[in-house]
Amino acid sequence: MSKKDINFQSLDSLKHVSSVINEAAEALKDPRRTIVDSAIPEVLAGVAGAAIGGAASFAALWALGTSAASMFTLSGAGIMGGLAAAGGIVGGGAVAGVFVLAAPVAILAGAGVGITTAIKKKQLKQEKDRLYKEALQKHDSIINELKKENVLTKERAEYLHSLNILLQKAIKDLKSDLGVV
Repeated sequence: MSKKDINFQSLDSLKHVSSVINEAAEALKDPRRTIVDSAIPEVLAGVAGAAIGGAASFAALWALGTSAASMFTLSGAGIMGGLAAAGGIVGGGAVAGVFVLAAPVAILAGAGVGITTAIKKKQLKQEKDRLYKEALQKHDSIINELKKENVLTKERAEYLHSLNILLQKAIKDLKSDLGVV
C-alpha cells in the first residue's frame, strides 16, 4: 500500500476518529443526548444535513492530515578551524573536514530516524487496531439503539444516524489501513 493510499498517516490524524468514538460512547450513556448536546455538533449536523439531502460523499468531513517539518541549523565562530582540523585527519583541509565530520552524523542520524520511524509505525498500527475494534463495538451499540424506534425522538434518531455514518466511515478507513479483509 503506497503512502498516499493510507487514510491515517499519523497518530494526530486519528484524533477525529477518537472524537467520533468518544461521542458515540456519550450518546450510549445518555439516552436524551442529541446533536445539540454533542461535543462535535457541526460535524454531526453536517452529516445529518447531507444524509437528509441525499449526499453520497463525506470526504469533506474527513479532511485529515497534519504536516510538520523541522530544520536544524548550525553556525558559530571557529567552525572553519574545526573543519580544517578534522580534514587534517585524512590529509585535507576544511572541505575534507566537512566530509569527515558529516559521515558519522549522517550514519547515526539515519539510524535514529529509522528506529524512530519503526517505533512510530508500530504505535500507529496499534492505535488504529484499538480504534477499529472500539469503532466496531460502538457501531453495533448505535445500531441497537436505532432499532428502539418507539423510544426515539426525531432529534435523537438524527443524532444516532449521524454517528452511525461517521462510525461506518471510520471503520471503512481503518479497515483499509489495517488491511483487514
